[in-house]
Amino acid sequence: MQRDRDKNSFRAYCLKRLKKASKTVNRYKKDKLVLEYLYQFIRQSDARKILLYLPLKTEVNLYPLIKRLRGEKRELYVPFMEGKSFRVVKYRLPLEKKSFGIKEPKDSKQYRTKKLDMAIVPIVGMDITYRRVGFGKGMYDRFFEKEIENINKTVFVARELCYSRKIVTDRHDVKADVVIVP
Repeated sequence: MQRDRDKNSFRAYCLKRLKKASKTVNRYKKDKLVLEYLYQFIRQSDARKILLYLPLKTEVNLYPLIKRLRGEKRELYVPFMEGKSFRVVKYRLPLEKKSFGIKEPKDSKQYRTKKLDMAIVPIVGMDITYRRVGFGKGMYDRFFEKEIENINKTVFVARELCYSRKIVTDRHDVKADVVIVP
């Protein structure tokens, strides 16, 4: 299928750009800008229950934001990988490095509220439909397919926007309400 080829080549192009952007000294400045915009949006939205991600090297470093939000006693959740998708668990220390180099809290059966005020999702790129191009594993797509009605706002973040004016995504790809880039 043509769209799959387009999506795969677009993903490869975006990953190259992100890797390059992640090796520059500018990444700290870019991350700081994204975190400030993101924090202001969280406050403006009065989001109390937030799904975040634990960053890879090519993704915006959310750790300073996590520390700030924990200090404000907001409920923070992160993905916990299970098979081809994930479930949401409370953010808590210590973190362990798991598959794909992703950090996670230890397995938790802790209860979480069904509704989330906001989900902050890392992107590799996006197209004109505001749909996400990720790493190609489909974990966020499978999660959102089941949970979309329980998520008030979806926010995409990236250190650098990689954008296609052509539709390269599919209907099942996660769609953003807001995109925050430097």
